[in-house]
Amino acid sequence: MDRRQFVGSMFLGLAGLAPLGCRGKQFAEVRKPGEADMVGSHAAGAETFKPLVEEATSKLLGRHCSQTVPVGTLPPPPMKICFVGVENRSAEEIGDFKDQLYQTIDMRILDSHVFQCVNKRFVDAGLMQTRLRPDQLFLPENMRAFVAVMESQGQPFDYLLYATVTSGTTHENKDTQRDYLLTMEMINVRTGEYDKQAAELSKGYHHSRVGRIWGIGPLQR
Repeated sequence: MDRRQFVGSMFLGLAGLAPLGCRGKQFAEVRKPGEADMVGSHAAGAETFKPLVEEATSKLLGRHCSQTVPVGTLPPPPMKICFVGVENRSAEEIGDFKDQLYQTIDMRILDSHVFQCVNKRFVDAGLMQTRLRPDQLFLPENMRAFVAVMESQGQPFDYLLYATVTSGTTHENKDTQRDYLLTMEMINVRTGEYDKQAAELSKGYHHSRVGRIWGIGPLQR
């Protein structure tokens, strides 16, 4: 056998082995209630955002729910919160989690039975009419303009709520630790009183070289 025949037969043999290492299929499963969330291998997911929202929202609202009502008197009407949005300032694109974070926080507020949320459609309409971004509402003149527009829509509110997702990254060789922080800021639009609550979660991302080459076996570092 000459050299060209030998090389050709070798490549034909490797080509026959290649499908053994590349074959795979995709499948899905319905997660059962109480079952642990999947852990994102490259970015934050449900395992990160769910506990952040639960902790930050519960602590923030809990401080404002501790009011006693004298016996024989009716409780005061629920205070209204205008939740203007979630800003992502982390190192990652959070994709559809941004809208889910908004809806989850909104539901937590409603479940408190002390606060009510202004419907998001009214909030978006108010921002569009004033041509303001949510982060610009912290300027007093912008806040007054937005409050006036919301009142004209029949949607007055007592508090402005703003949430921000940030992250800090630490590298150790090829491994990474990322510290996620969800910050919630609430302002009383009548008095200017300011409250803030944050929740933090750290997550490690580990790099390993594990794979199959031509169906022969795993390659590990």
